[in-house]
Amino acid sequence: MANSILVIAEYRGDNVKRITFEMLQAGRQLATALGGSVVAAALGSGGLAGLAGPLGQAGAEEVILAESPDLADYAVESYTDALQQVIDAANPSVVILAASPRGRDLSPRIAARLGVALASDVTAIEASGSQIVVTRPVFSGNAIASVALETTPTIVTLRAGSYPPAQAEAGRAAKVTRLPINIEYAPGARAVEFKEVKSERPDVTEASIVVAGGRGMGAPEHFDKIEELADLLGAAVGASRAVVDAGWRPYGEQVGQTGKTISPKLYIACGISGAIQHLVGMKTSKYIVAINKDPEAPIFKVADYGIVGDVFTVLPLLTAEVKKAKTQG
Repeated sequence: MANSILVIAEYRGDNVKRITFEMLQAGRQLATALGGSVVAAALGSGGLAGLAGPLGQAGAEEVILAESPDLADYAVESYTDALQQVIDAANPSVVILAASPRGRDLSPRIAARLGVALASDVTAIEASGSQIVVTRPVFSGNAIASVALETTPTIVTLRAGSYPPAQAEAGRAAKVTRLPINIEYAPGARAVEFKEVKSERPDVTEASIVVAGGRGMGAPEHFDKIEELADLLGAAVGASRAVVDAGWRPYGEQVGQTGKTISPKLYIACGISGAIQHLVGMKTSKYIVAINKDPEAPIFKVADYGIVGDVFTVLPLLTAEVKKAKTQG
């Protein structure tokens, strides 16, 4: 399909992840510029039909359901096989994956398999004549590069929070194509156990508000103050690498270069000094509030609002004000 944009959906169960809707928004804008269409694809072992509705309502004109029993557990070899077959079927100009652990694992493999260009962790995708031009941070986020990509298809991974999520349009539906997948390459590793982390709080990559703590919180038990504020705000809890390495918080909450890259509307950093590796993961947040007793902490260089003070004094006051505001409506 000439000039089509292929979006590889990320989902959990029957729920489409927020980053997928952001990729659809990017795809819709690019398809409009190219005079093409948006195709979404979901890969899995089966039971994908429930994803077609949300993907179609959010702008996909066709939804490809790529199913095989060999896709029950993620393995890069089998998923690369499956993705190649999806790309062959869709014949897109651009393939958009999420800049997530899975997307970062899969995208270079499929780009190498097809011998095409890959731009990772992009924040904008545009058409310039016959070229696709992407914007991406480089040098740990200290510079921004515009890169022209000339191969077809072009493979990109999109950083979370770079686009607003595409809004659902009631009554809109996509053409659904079922694509049986034949896996040729056996995985070099197999999944032996899957442990799902269950929480009533939103995932740190999905949340519009994140309250994060660093070593300045002093001890793991003091994260109850972070959790209290997060619950009041309906926010996710985040953590610095030092906190995760110390075993205070689970890896799934780690924000930074070796954790998760996020761009929430509001990021509240409590007792986080702001090493460059951490800043890379959150500096594109719309608003950043930093609480730290060290006025020279690097976090203040990227913060929109900085509070120099003891986190154990400031955080309870902030929490009390949020409670008061919620009580007053």
